[in-house]
Parts: sequence; structure tokens; C-alpha cells
Amino acid sequence: MPSNPSSESMSIRTVDTLRGPAGHLEALLNAGLPNAPYAALVCHPHPLGGGTMHNKVVYHAAKAFQTVGLPVLRFNFRGTGLSEGKHDHGHGEQDDVRAALDWLHNELHKPILFAGFSFGSAVGLRVCCGDPRVPGLIGLGLPVHAEGRDYHYDFLSFCAQPKLFLSGTRDQFAPREKLEKVLEQAAQPAEIVWVPEADHFFADKLDTVRQAILAWLNTHFGLEARP
Repeated sequence: MPSNPSSESMSIRTVDTLRGPAGHLEALLNAGLPNAPYAALVCHPHPLGGGTMHNKVVYHAAKAFQTVGLPVLRFNFRGTGLSEGKHDHGHGEQDDVRAALDWLHNELHKPILFAGFSFGSAVGLRVCCGDPRVPGLIGLGLPVHAEGRDYHYDFLSFCAQPKLFLSGTRDQFAPREKLEKVLEQAAQPAEIVWVPEADHFFADKLDTVRQAILAWLNTHFGLEARP
């Protein structure tokens, strides 16, 4: 793998061919390096709270994957930005994740690493757990209870892929004691990284988030940051 990715190989382009059951899904692809061993998919937080693929946490997660040379797909869930359809409270959004996985698989023919933030992690983990195309999973700010919505993760007990969970010790939607209890059921391997003093949005802690992702990618997948 080249030590200095060219600007062309790392360029970002608009994806016009990603469609889900609700219609066209607005998406961006960072091309990554041509011989990258994996691709990556990153999902955004709750649309009703203003979440889009341009969210800062989503951007920094994508940047971590880009740093190790991987192509990265971000997209807007149905009804968000220029994506067609209407918000479906996490149900239809699972089909959007499946559509994104299918698109990456068909276009790039590489194993896919998944990362999601908040709502994006809750929806995406449910879809990606057990999918043989997805060898690794990252949940950022995994919510337990937010804005009147409860989130349940029984499926994690059957999720054998390596998993990384990052959460702030001051996350208002996932108090540490409650999240630890939820994640006790997760099948191994599963790693929890607590970001000291961080809230749900990792304000002023995004570099810590990115570094934790990079360390995990190196440990589990042998991926190293490019100079």
C-alpha cells in the first residue's frame, strides 16, 4: 500500500446510484486507496434531531477510516437532506443501511467495516450484526434512552464480530451504569472505551474518538495511519 495517498485516490465524490426501498439516497464516497483491504460505511444520528451525514462525529469517524486509506461511504437516511422518502422511526432506515451495504459490496467487492453514531449506531448495528460481509463494527454514543425513545440491543448477544463501543462518561442518553449493563450481553470480542468528561456529542473530544478508532483498527485489522 502506498505510504503517501494521492489527492486523486482520496477524493470525495457524490454517489448518484444508491437507492433504497424509499427511493434515492443522498450519499458521498471517499474513494480511498485502490488496493485498500476494506471499505467502510458510516451512519448518522437521528434526523429529527438534525442528524445528517455531515454531523461532526460522523465526519471524524469517516476521517479515521480515510486516514488508513479505506474508501468510506456516508449517506443520508430516507427523508433527510436530498434523500427521498419519509422518516420511519428506525424501521425503514434498516433497509437504507442494507441498501448501502449492497451498494458498497457490488461496487467495491471488499469486506465492509461499519461505524454509526447514536441513532445511526442503533440502526446500523442491528443490520450489520451477523452479516458475513461486515467483519467489524463500531458504535459511537450508543443510546439507551433519548427524547422519549428506548433502544434495545438483545441482538448483540448473537453478534460475534469484533465490536468497539465509544461513549462519553457524561453521555446524557446513555448513563455509564445503564450502558454497561446493556453491553454485558454483547458477544465477545467487544471493547468499551469511555471518553472522560465527554457528552453524547463528544464535544471537544473528537480527536480522542478518532484516535480510539485508529487504535482499534490497528489492533484488530492491522490497519495503520498513513503519513
